[in-house]
Amino acid sequence: MNRRQFIRLGGVIGAAGLLASYPVFIERYLILTNHYLIPVPNLPQAFSGFRIVHLTDLHYGFLVPLAVIRHVIHRANRLNRDLVVCTGDYVHERAATTQIDAVWPLLSDLKAPFGVHSVLGNHDHWADTGRSQQWLHETNQDLRHKVKAIEKGGERLWIAGAGDLWEDHRNLDEILSGIPDSECRIVLAHNPDTADSEFSGRIDLMISGHTHGGQIDIPYVGPPVLPVRNKTYSSGLKTSPRGTGVFISKGIGWAIYPVRFNCPPEIAVLELEPEKPKHKGFEQPHAQWTGSSFASAGR
Repeated sequence: MNRRQFIRLGGVIGAAGLLASYPVFIERYLILTNHYLIPVPNLPQAFSGFRIVHLTDLHYGFLVPLAVIRHVIHRANRLNRDLVVCTGDYVHERAATTQIDAVWPLLSDLKAPFGVHSVLGNHDHWADTGRSQQWLHETNQDLRHKVKAIEKGGERLWIAGAGDLWEDHRNLDEILSGIPDSECRIVLAHNPDTADSEFSGRIDLMISGHTHGGQIDIPYVGPPVLPVRNKTYSSGLKTSPRGTGVFISKGIGWAIYPVRFNCPPEIAVLELEPEKPKHKGFEQPHAQWTGSSFASAGR
Protein backbone atom coordinates (compact mmCIF):
# COMPACT_ATOMS: atom_id res chain seq x y z
CA MET A 1 0.00 0.00 0.00
CA ASN A 2 1.46 3.34 -1.01
CA ARG A 3 1.24 6.53 1.02
CA ARG A 4 -1.73 7.94 -0.91
CA GLN A 5 -3.75 4.75 -0.47
CA PHE A 6 -2.90 4.66 3.23
CA ILE A 7 -4.08 8.24 3.73
CA ARG A 8 -7.28 7.54 1.79
CA LEU A 9 -7.97 4.41 3.83
CA GLY A 10 -7.32 6.32 7.04
CA GLY A 11 -9.79 9.00 5.97
CA VAL A 12 -12.46 6.43 5.18
CA ILE A 13 -11.99 4.68 8.53
CA GLY A 14 -12.05 8.03 10.36
CA ALA A 15 -15.24 9.11 8.61
CA ALA A 16 -16.88 5.76 9.34
CA GLY A 17 -15.89 6.04 12.99
CA LEU A 18 -17.31 9.56 13.23
CA LEU A 19 -20.54 8.45 11.57
CA ALA A 20 -20.87 5.49 13.91
CA SER A 21 -20.17 7.57 17.02
CA TYR A 22 -22.53 10.44 16.07
CA PRO A 23 -25.81 8.88 17.31
CA VAL A 24 -24.18 7.57 20.50
CA PHE A 25 -21.88 10.38 21.62
CA ILE A 26 -22.84 13.54 19.71
CA GLU A 27 -26.53 14.01 18.91
CA ARG A 28 -27.63 13.00 22.43
CA TYR A 29 -25.95 16.18 23.73
CA LEU A 30 -27.27 18.54 21.03
CA ILE A 31 -30.09 19.69 23.28
CA LEU A 32 -32.32 22.12 21.42
CA THR A 33 -34.78 24.68 22.70
CA ASN A 34 -37.84 24.29 20.46
CA HIS A 35 -40.72 26.77 20.47
CA TYR A 36 -44.25 25.64 19.63
CA LEU A 37 -47.36 27.77 19.11
CA ILE A 38 -50.20 25.70 20.56
CA PRO A 39 -53.89 26.50 19.87
CA VAL A 40 -55.97 25.54 22.91
CA PRO A 41 -59.79 25.37 23.00
CA ASN A 42 -61.49 27.30 25.81
CA LEU A 43 -58.27 29.16 26.64
CA PRO A 44 -59.09 32.42 28.46
CA GLN A 45 -57.88 35.51 26.62
CA ALA A 46 -55.74 36.46 29.63
CA PHE A 47 -53.61 33.37 28.90
CA SER A 48 -52.98 34.17 25.24
CA GLY A 49 -49.19 34.09 24.89
CA PHE A 50 -48.80 32.16 28.17
CA ARG A 51 -45.51 30.23 27.99
CA ILE A 52 -45.03 26.76 29.43
CA VAL A 53 -41.53 25.25 29.56
CA HIS A 54 -41.85 21.47 29.35
CA LEU A 55 -39.14 19.09 30.60
CA THR A 56 -39.49 15.33 30.44
CA ASP A 57 -37.60 12.04 30.34
CA LEU A 58 -34.33 13.31 31.76
CA HIS A 59 -33.30 9.71 32.55
CA TYR A 60 -30.38 10.66 34.76
CA GLY A 61 -27.93 7.75 34.75
CA PHE A 62 -25.70 6.03 32.23
CA LEU A 63 -24.76 8.45 29.40
CA VAL A 64 -26.85 11.23 31.01
CA PRO A 65 -24.66 12.62 33.83
CA LEU A 66 -25.68 15.22 36.39
CA ALA A 67 -23.75 17.83 34.39
CA VAL A 68 -26.29 17.46 31.58
CA ILE A 69 -29.23 17.68 34.00
CA ARG A 70 -27.71 20.78 35.64
CA HIS A 71 -27.24 22.38 32.21
CA VAL A 72 -30.85 21.67 31.18
CA ILE A 73 -32.24 23.17 34.39
CA HIS A 74 -30.01 26.23 34.02
CA ARG A 75 -31.26 26.67 30.44
CA ALA A 76 -34.90 26.27 31.49
CA ASN A 77 -34.55 28.87 34.24
CA ARG A 78 -33.17 31.41 31.76
CA LEU A 79 -36.05 31.08 29.28
CA ASN A 80 -38.96 33.51 29.04
CA ARG A 81 -41.56 31.39 30.83
CA ASP A 82 -44.70 31.64 32.92
CA LEU A 83 -44.91 28.03 34.07
CA VAL A 84 -42.66 24.94 34.15
CA VAL A 85 -44.11 21.43 33.87
CA CYS A 86 -42.27 18.10 34.13
CA THR A 87 -43.82 14.84 32.96
CA GLY A 88 -41.73 12.11 34.52
CA ASP A 89 -38.92 9.58 34.03
CA TYR A 90 -36.30 11.60 35.89
CA VAL A 91 -34.06 8.57 36.50
CA HIS A 92 -32.94 5.44 34.70
CA GLU A 93 -32.27 2.98 37.54
CA ARG A 94 -34.57 0.25 38.83
CA ALA A 95 -35.28 -0.83 42.39
CA ALA A 96 -32.96 1.77 43.89
CA THR A 97 -33.05 5.33 45.22
CA THR A 98 -29.49 6.58 44.53
CA GLN A 99 -30.35 8.36 41.29
CA ILE A 100 -33.62 9.70 42.71
CA ASP A 101 -31.80 11.34 45.61
CA ALA A 102 -29.17 12.80 43.27
CA VAL A 103 -31.40 14.30 40.59
CA TRP A 104 -34.24 15.77 42.65
CA PRO A 105 -32.14 18.39 44.48
CA LEU A 106 -31.34 19.75 41.01
CA LEU A 107 -34.99 19.61 39.91
CA SER A 108 -35.88 21.60 43.02
CA ASP A 109 -33.96 24.53 41.50
CA LEU A 110 -36.55 24.94 38.73
CA LYS A 111 -38.40 28.24 39.05
CA ALA A 112 -41.25 30.02 37.24
CA PRO A 113 -43.61 32.93 38.05
CA PHE A 114 -46.68 30.63 38.13
CA GLY A 115 -44.88 27.67 39.67
CA VAL A 116 -43.42 24.28 38.76
CA HIS A 117 -45.74 21.27 38.50
CA SER A 118 -44.61 17.67 38.02
CA VAL A 119 -45.91 14.11 37.68
CA LEU A 120 -44.16 10.74 37.66
CA GLY A 121 -43.31 8.35 34.83
CA ASN A 122 -42.93 4.58 34.72
CA HIS A 123 -39.18 4.69 35.45
CA ASP A 124 -39.80 6.72 38.61
CA HIS A 125 -42.10 3.96 39.84
CA TRP A 126 -39.67 1.24 38.75
CA ALA A 127 -36.93 2.95 40.76
CA ASP A 128 -38.99 3.62 43.92
CA THR A 129 -42.51 5.03 44.02
CA GLY A 130 -42.36 6.11 47.65
CA ARG A 131 -39.10 8.03 47.35
CA SER A 132 -40.17 9.67 44.09
CA GLN A 133 -43.44 10.77 45.68
CA GLN A 134 -41.55 12.07 48.72
CA TRP A 135 -39.43 14.35 46.51
CA LEU A 136 -42.52 15.57 44.63
CA HIS A 137 -43.99 16.62 47.96
CA GLU A 138 -40.80 18.16 49.39
CA THR A 139 -40.18 20.29 46.29
CA ASN A 140 -43.79 21.56 46.20
CA GLN A 141 -44.05 20.35 42.60
CA ASP A 142 -46.54 17.55 43.26
CA LEU A 143 -49.41 17.44 40.75
CA ARG A 144 -49.81 13.63 40.70
CA HIS A 145 -53.57 12.92 40.80
CA LYS A 146 -54.18 16.57 41.67
CA VAL A 147 -55.48 19.76 40.03
CA LYS A 148 -54.26 23.34 40.36
CA ALA A 149 -55.97 26.57 39.31
CA ILE A 150 -53.74 29.27 37.83
CA GLU A 151 -55.19 32.76 37.92
CA LYS A 152 -54.20 35.59 35.60
CA GLY A 153 -56.03 38.79 34.71
CA GLY A 154 -59.12 37.69 36.61
CA GLU A 155 -59.40 34.43 34.63
CA ARG A 156 -58.46 30.84 35.39
CA LEU A 157 -56.61 28.00 33.71
CA TRP A 158 -56.52 24.54 35.31
CA ILE A 159 -53.55 22.16 35.33
CA ALA A 160 -54.23 18.53 36.23
CA GLY A 161 -51.81 15.67 36.86
CA ALA A 162 -52.55 12.15 35.63
CA GLY A 163 -50.96 9.01 37.00
CA ASP A 164 -48.60 6.98 34.86
CA LEU A 165 -50.65 4.80 32.49
CA TRP A 166 -48.54 1.70 33.15
CA GLU A 167 -47.98 1.98 36.88
CA ASP A 168 -50.59 4.12 38.68
CA HIS A 169 -53.29 5.09 36.23
CA ARG A 170 -56.44 6.61 37.65
CA ASN A 171 -59.58 7.45 35.69
CA LEU A 172 -59.26 11.02 34.43
CA ASP A 173 -62.89 11.81 35.23
CA GLU A 174 -62.08 11.32 38.91
CA ILE A 175 -59.11 13.70 38.68
CA LEU A 176 -61.00 16.34 36.66
CA SER A 177 -64.18 16.25 38.75
CA GLY A 178 -63.18 19.33 40.74
CA ILE A 179 -62.83 21.55 37.67
CA PRO A 180 -65.84 23.55 36.43
CA ASP A 181 -67.09 22.18 33.12
CA SER A 182 -66.71 25.49 31.31
CA GLU A 183 -63.09 26.18 32.29
CA CYS A 184 -59.91 25.31 30.37
CA ARG A 185 -58.15 22.07 31.34
CA ILE A 186 -54.55 21.09 30.63
CA VAL A 187 -53.50 17.61 31.74
CA LEU A 188 -49.94 16.43 32.42
CA ALA A 189 -49.56 12.73 31.62
CA HIS A 190 -46.28 10.91 31.18
CA ASN A 191 -47.63 8.50 28.57
CA PRO A 192 -49.59 10.02 25.65
CA ASP A 193 -51.68 6.85 25.38
CA THR A 194 -53.46 8.27 28.43
CA ALA A 195 -55.39 10.44 25.96
CA ASP A 196 -56.98 7.25 24.60
CA SER A 197 -57.91 5.80 28.00
CA GLU A 198 -61.52 5.53 29.17
CA PHE A 199 -62.92 8.84 30.36
CA SER A 200 -65.84 11.03 29.36
CA GLY A 201 -64.77 14.52 30.44
CA ARG A 202 -63.22 17.22 28.27
CA ILE A 203 -59.49 17.86 28.06
CA ASP A 204 -58.33 20.90 26.12
CA LEU A 205 -54.64 19.92 25.92
CA MET A 206 -52.54 17.01 27.15
CA ILE A 207 -48.78 17.42 27.65
CA SER A 208 -46.74 14.22 27.60
CA GLY A 209 -43.35 12.61 27.07
CA HIS A 210 -42.42 8.89 27.25
CA THR A 211 -41.72 8.31 23.53
CA HIS A 212 -38.45 10.30 23.24
CA GLY A 213 -39.63 10.88 19.68
CA GLY A 214 -38.55 7.29 19.03
CA GLN A 215 -34.88 8.40 19.39
CA ILE A 216 -34.30 7.34 15.77
CA ASP A 217 -36.27 9.17 13.09
CA ILE A 218 -35.61 7.69 9.66
CA PRO A 219 -36.32 10.21 6.86
CA TYR A 220 -39.54 9.40 4.95
CA VAL A 221 -40.13 6.44 7.30
CA GLY A 222 -40.32 7.83 10.82
CA PRO A 223 -39.42 6.21 14.12
CA PRO A 224 -39.11 2.40 13.83
CA VAL A 225 -39.88 1.91 17.55
CA LEU A 226 -42.38 3.81 19.72
CA PRO A 227 -43.35 2.49 23.19
CA VAL A 228 -47.03 3.41 22.75
CA ARG A 229 -50.12 1.73 21.37
CA ASN A 230 -51.11 4.73 19.25
CA LYS A 231 -48.21 4.95 16.79
CA THR A 232 -49.20 8.47 15.71
CA TYR A 233 -47.96 9.66 19.13
CA SER A 234 -44.34 10.24 18.19
CA SER A 235 -43.52 13.89 18.97
CA GLY A 236 -44.95 17.35 18.46
CA LEU A 237 -48.63 18.25 18.56
CA LYS A 238 -50.97 15.40 17.63
CA THR A 239 -54.72 14.89 17.77
CA SER A 240 -56.24 11.97 19.67
CA PRO A 241 -59.11 9.94 18.16
CA ARG A 242 -61.54 11.87 20.39
CA GLY A 243 -60.15 15.21 19.14
CA THR A 244 -57.91 16.16 22.07
CA GLY A 245 -54.66 17.97 21.32
CA VAL A 246 -51.71 15.95 22.65
CA PHE A 247 -48.25 17.54 22.79
CA ILE A 248 -45.37 15.05 23.05
CA SER A 249 -41.81 16.17 23.74
CA LYS A 250 -38.73 14.29 22.53
CA GLY A 251 -37.34 14.61 26.04
CA ILE A 252 -33.72 14.67 27.15
CA GLY A 253 -32.45 11.16 27.90
CA TRP A 254 -32.78 7.66 26.48
CA ALA A 255 -34.45 4.37 27.36
CA ILE A 256 -35.28 2.46 24.19
CA TYR A 257 -31.65 2.24 23.06
CA PRO A 258 -28.64 4.45 23.87
CA VAL A 259 -28.64 6.41 20.60
CA ARG A 260 -30.34 9.35 18.93
CA PHE A 261 -30.43 9.92 15.20
CA ASN A 262 -32.32 12.77 13.51
CA CYS A 263 -34.16 13.18 16.81
CA PRO A 264 -32.17 15.50 19.09
CA PRO A 265 -33.30 16.00 22.69
CA GLU A 266 -35.31 19.10 23.42
CA ILE A 267 -36.47 21.63 25.95
CA ALA A 268 -39.95 22.48 24.70
CA VAL A 269 -41.49 25.94 25.07
CA LEU A 270 -45.25 25.90 24.49
CA GLU A 271 -46.79 29.27 23.76
CA LEU A 272 -50.55 29.03 24.18
CA GLU A 273 -53.10 30.81 22.01
CA PRO A 274 -56.90 30.55 21.92
CA GLU A 275 -58.03 28.15 19.24
CA LYS A 276 -59.71 30.06 16.42
CA PRO A 277 -63.32 29.00 15.72
CA LYS A 278 -62.56 28.27 12.06
CA HIS A 279 -59.98 25.65 12.99
CA LYS A 280 -61.11 22.05 12.92
CA GLY A 281 -58.92 20.17 15.37
CA PHE A 282 -55.29 21.02 16.01
CA GLU A 283 -52.61 22.09 13.59
CA GLN A 284 -49.07 20.74 13.74
CA PRO A 285 -46.99 23.54 15.34
CA HIS A 286 -43.83 24.98 13.90
CA ALA A 287 -40.69 24.09 15.85
CA GLN A 288 -37.81 26.53 15.72
CA TRP A 289 -34.30 26.02 17.07
CA THR A 290 -33.50 28.99 19.26
CA GLY A 291 -31.06 27.72 21.90
CA SER A 292 -27.58 26.30 22.09
CA SER A 293 -26.53 22.70 22.53
CA PHE A 294 -24.95 21.24 25.64
CA ALA A 295 -21.78 20.58 23.65
CA SER A 296 -21.33 24.17 22.46
CA ALA A 297 -22.70 26.05 25.45
CA GLY A 298 -20.59 24.31 28.06
CA ARG A 299 -21.72 23.51 31.57
